[in-house]
Amino acid sequence: MNYSARPSSRPNWWNVYGASIAVGMLSLSGLASALLFGEVGSLFAWIGVGSPIIVVLYVLVTRFRRTL
Repeated sequence: MNYSARPSSRPNWWNVYGASIAVGMLSLSGLASALLFGEVGSLFAWIGVGSPIIVVLYVLVTRFRRTL
């Protein structure tokens, strides 16, 4: 085996885990704002906690469109 042949560009950790970390932080901040900030926090909580659902729907729609 030739181990000297390496891929030209290796993905760094942000390319691999960046979207998951961003959605997790948005959802966590939504939960915290619901507990700490009353009515305004409640509005942001709906957005923050609903963000994973929005991301999943977006991915499903774009993959479905590619298959057509």
